[in-house]
Amino acid sequence: MLPEAPTASAQHAGVQQAEPAYAIRAEGLCKSFGLISAVHEVNLSVKGETIHGLIGPNGAGKTTVFNLLTKTLLPTKGRIFFHGRDITTLSPADVARLGIVRSFQISALFPHMTVRDNLRIALQRRAGLATQFWLPMRSLNRLDDRADELIATVGLGKFAERQAVELPYGRKRALELATTFALDPAVMLLDEPMAGLAHEDIEPIGSLIKTMAAGRTVVMIEHNLNVVARICDRISVLQRGEIIAEGSYDAVSADPQVRLAYMGNEDDE
Repeated sequence: MLPEAPTASAQHAGVQQAEPAYAIRAEGLCKSFGLISAVHEVNLSVKGETIHGLIGPNGAGKTTVFNLLTKTLLPTKGRIFFHGRDITTLSPADVARLGIVRSFQISALFPHMTVRDNLRIALQRRAGLATQFWLPMRSLNRLDDRADELIATVGLGKFAERQAVELPYGRKRALELATTFALDPAVMLLDEPMAGLAHEDIEPIGSLIKTMAAGRTVVMIEHNLNVVARICDRISVLQRGEIIAEGSYDAVSADPQVRLAYMGNEDDE
């Protein structure tokens, strides 16, 4: 069964209404691969400075929607807006420059570099150092203070000089979130941030996402419904490439279509 929603409000502290109201909006979004329709007429509205969950059974089209929003894939039909601006035809690089940053299910770290150096690399673009390859290594020292702030934020202080490959999996996930946050994104799209985590790591990573979301917009794909119930302000449910329900966790978890999508027809034994 779907877990009960927590009694405490999922609304995170400090949320203010963004202008315009929607940070990300998709209208009639479709994506076909040959004769297969992976996403069909998806209308998605994500309010600014909220955490918006995207859930659904395996194969529902969640990752395809992410790929469309970040322009890794071009839509067959439909439009995508960022704070009211039509970004449908922009390249993935242009979308990233606008402040839409995405994480992936697989690790995106430099495994044989230290935690601090992974963050210094992530910080180079914001500091204008990413393309100035002729500068001496000491030019990166100016990034150390911010790198150490981020390290402290995600609880990796004692791992700062450790290579990323040496970190426990939960700590690697925390470092990946820190490198994403280092880009100072307006919108963070997190693709299954809890995937592969041990049970004891799930709550800390969920709390970390909630902390990092303050003043930003987060869209997350997540299969752990307890996490979704606890930290998401609004939820969209996908099935077979279409949104079948949207609203608060209480609302979508009580929706008969959602229960059928997750549990099947209980009359068919």
